Amino acid sequence: MNFIDDIHPILFSIIVGGIIGLEREYQLKSAGLRTMILVTLGSCMFTMLSLSLGGPGSPDRIAANIITGIGFVGAGVIFKEENRVSGLTTAVTIWICASLGMTIGAGYYKEATIGSIAVFLMLIVFKYIQNIIDRISMRYTYEITLPYDEAVLTKYEGIFRQHSLKAKRGKQIRRGGKYTVIWYVQGTTQNHENCAKLLFNDPTIDEFKF
Repeated sequence: MNFIDDIHPILFSIIVGGIIGLEREYQLKSAGLRTMILVTLGSCMFTMLSLSLGGPGSPDRIAANIITGIGFVGAGVIFKEENRVSGLTTAVTIWICASLGMTIGAGYYKEATIGSIAVFLMLIVFKYIQNIIDRISMRYTYEITLPYDEAVLTKYEGIFRQHSLKAKRGKQIRRGGKYTVIWYVQGTTQNHENCAKLLFNDPTIDEFKF
């Protein structure tokens, strides 16, 4: 391959990674524009190098390790925040950027173009669909600390039902005269807000996390 043939996939991978990275950067994700460009570019160049060094016998000997290596990068952006896991979409985006870079490095430009458009549309369009679903059904963790009372579970589960929320009882902790109860509550965003407002103004509650 000559210089011109080599430069085309490199530039193409930078453009593809940049387009996807712009969306991640706009969403203020931990892996944004530069990360997506570097992942796509690196995967492309490793694939080109693999095809060049491997020859007809084993052209995939370097490229095959990209999948394993990119898994470590993706794992670094996944975080567990209390009872919620975040960063999965960004980790998968890194993974798909690596696959697009490998596709470009192997010379499948048409397939890489179609894949890039599909990824970009899914990241944008499905974000709005997800927001609509979240307004209809959202799950929150309610943690309430208050003086111990045997009737407290019945009282607050009744409040959840009054606000059309489905509550699943979680961990219960008693320290002296204080009682901490965790519920996993599911319902519409508006119902959550109305219920949380009532609980924030409940004088018997010492501490409320929502």
